[in-house]
Amino acid sequence: MDLQSYLDRIHFEGEPKADPETLIQLHRRHLLGISYENIDVQLRRPVDLDIRRIYTKIVEQGRGGWCYEMNGLMEWALTEIGFDVTRVNGGVMRAVRGDEALGNHLVLLVELDRTWLVDVGFGDGILDPVPLMEGPVEQRGFHYRLERLADGFWRFHNHDAGGAPSFDFFPRLADEALFREKCDLLQTAETSSFVMNLVCQRFVEDGYQIQLGRVAKQITPRGTRTRVLNSEGELLERLRLDFDLDVPELGAVWPRIVARHEAMFGE
Repeated sequence: MDLQSYLDRIHFEGEPKADPETLIQLHRRHLLGISYENIDVQLRRPVDLDIRRIYTKIVEQGRGGWCYEMNGLMEWALTEIGFDVTRVNGGVMRAVRGDEALGNHLVLLVELDRTWLVDVGFGDGILDPVPLMEGPVEQRGFHYRLERLADGFWRFHNHDAGGAPSFDFFPRLADEALFREKCDLLQTAETSSFVMNLVCQRFVEDGYQIQLGRVAKQITPRGTRTRVLNSEGELLERLRLDFDLDVPELGAVWPRIVARHEAMFGE
């Protein structure tokens, strides 16, 4: 695996060093250049934590990925550059689901002048990494918050228009077996939102582009614009133009996407 190919993929400029400036640029350019997506899950293609497979998919094949892939690739790149990175078990919606949510999200912590929260795998969260400290975070007109909980966990609160309101994590080395268990569950369980719904999310300069099944959203600090796609061709075109994803075989999933939409919205 070649680090320069990854840097070219995200249009990184300059010589990477293990410093805050490189960390911020990597984080930002990764998110602006690579889409969060669960297309392989929709196509019933097995997804695992193997970094060589992830590198091939995202760097060489020009695809995106979900948290295990996006943050997995970021961890590899940061380690290659010389950063001190810790993989941490995160739990999206632990506030509601309790500890059974742990492992459904991969979070990265980087030690530099201080501890930094690094997360390019949340889909519609922070564009830039943030120091791990309690308090509000404002980026591009969106408002987030970090909270230290009484049990020692940290909670990241997403912006008001975010798809998931929060995730929790404890700052210690991850249980990798838990990641493998949850990765398998999220792509096979009939009740998994990743199995039920197509999800594509892309950071853009003024906000986010979101595709949830047939529903297309453009989110900015000024509000959300929503429309419903009406054909397989319209979906494939949107993925190409707005997410830089050219996966024509996804067209075969369109009837299932329509059925899911009808079940949820009755139309």
